Amino acid sequence: MGMMNRDESIAALQAGEEFDLLVIGGGATGLGTAVDAASRGHRVALVEAHDFAKGTSSRSTKLVHGGVRYLKQGNISLVVEALKERGLMAQNAPHLVHDMAFVIPSYKWWDGPFYGIGLRIYDTLAGKLGLGPSRNLNRDETVERIPTIETEGLHGGILYHDGQFDDARLAVNLAQTAVENGAVIANYLRAAGLVKEGGIVVGAELRDGESGEEFVVRAKAVVNATGVFVDELRQSDDAAAKPVVAVSQGVHLVLPHRFLPGDSAIMVPQTEDGRVLFAVPWHDRVVVGTTDTPLPEASIEPRALDEELDFLMEHARKYLADDPTRDDVLSVFAGLRPLVSSGDGSDTAAMSRDHTVLISESGLITVTGGKWTTYRKMGEDVVDQAEMVAGVDARDCVTKGLRIHGWQENGDGPLAWYGSDARVIEELRQSDPVLAEVLDEGVELTAAEVRFAVEQEMARTVEDVLARRSRALLLDARAAIRMAPRVAGLMAGFLGRNGEWEKEQVGQFEDLARGYLM
Repeated sequence: MGMMNRDESIAALQAGEEFDLLVIGGGATGLGTAVDAASRGHRVALVEAHDFAKGTSSRSTKLVHGGVRYLKQGNISLVVEALKERGLMAQNAPHLVHDMAFVIPSYKWWDGPFYGIGLRIYDTLAGKLGLGPSRNLNRDETVERIPTIETEGLHGGILYHDGQFDDARLAVNLAQTAVENGAVIANYLRAAGLVKEGGIVVGAELRDGESGEEFVVRAKAVVNATGVFVDELRQSDDAAAKPVVAVSQGVHLVLPHRFLPGDSAIMVPQTEDGRVLFAVPWHDRVVVGTTDTPLPEASIEPRALDEELDFLMEHARKYLADDPTRDDVLSVFAGLRPLVSSGDGSDTAAMSRDHTVLISESGLITVTGGKWTTYRKMGEDVVDQAEMVAGVDARDCVTKGLRIHGWQENGDGPLAWYGSDARVIEELRQSDPVLAEVLDEGVELTAAEVRFAVEQEMARTVEDVLARRSRALLLDARAAIRMAPRVAGLMAGFLGRNGEWEKEQVGQFEDLARGYLM
């Protein structure tokens, strides 16, 4: 079940059927929308110009959170919704969403806001979906939780709970869930333009990134879920459309496990630029982030700016007793937040992280803003409106209790992130010694996962496998570069590609991966 086959998808899209809903964009929002609509029984197609979660959705801080920092802005309703969604995510994808203890350290030299009452509100709001109560820690308890914390001037801390997940793995599992519910989904399929009749959007012209072929898919309603790029499609629909998205860049560093060896994360509520800073254990590494840098425009492969890297390194040294150097950094990744602009947009930290659904005169439905934690609610909101635009029967949303592909409680070991699919990979490993071989000591990845990614998860490029189906590029960029030739060779075999393709893939991946080195 949930096997994704691109050739079959392309054939289904070219068969001339009119879909109820065509979703453009395969990140968290588009995939959440496709799962919601398909599970209601609507006929859904989803196309992604690159790969699923290629943009913002694979570049998050890996947290499923109510947003402690929104309490400070007084946006309680946003927190209430997110905490509810956090609970549902943990129920529906327990193989990917885990409870994590966060410690807010308190220092003599730091007179920032004290979060005590805010966190009590957080606990109350979380209610029965809460992962555990917050409490004050004394100095010794703080050090016990975070053995590597900077102890100079340390008073104590506050402990609270939030969730953590693997963003790109959840995206591919959502794509599989949509397919299991009857959706037709393809990556590397770009929407080249909208098709209109009598001023109304009736579909889109698509261009196949692999074959170069162009064809039209018709739909009763079209959803623009292209994240930071929504304004391009909005302006092709209506040249007078005013841009709604302002882009803010968030950068993360990945450090070895020894810098934060416990299982608790650090949250620093107030840095110089007004951002919260996290240091979070993830996949046996530590993710340190994030920044909030307004950018003039969006790009598909954003790059960290030197000042952002300096900012993160400086803060990592401030809060970790063992000061990391640039040589310790395993990988650097940058993501772009689509912030819905309200007013002049000069201060991105104050801009809305709430989601927005817009419907144009022609019926194009645009959804943007929001965050991973609320992806399900965004999908529900979009489909509620799309049913009206499409003129199809309104049906009840069922995603609150819908288990996501891979659902499994209490998995363990390095394959736990695959949930119920772990045993398929285990069987592949046992079926063939070649598939059981670990490709590089730096990252525990075997040829079996590569084969699984190609055959069941629609991986088409070395980047798909090393950046998103596995997280090798984020966990250790140098190891990912070393593995690229071997991965390309394996994929060429599974996909029936030639040596020319292999060489091209390795070159493209190495160019990309160099941008993840400090």
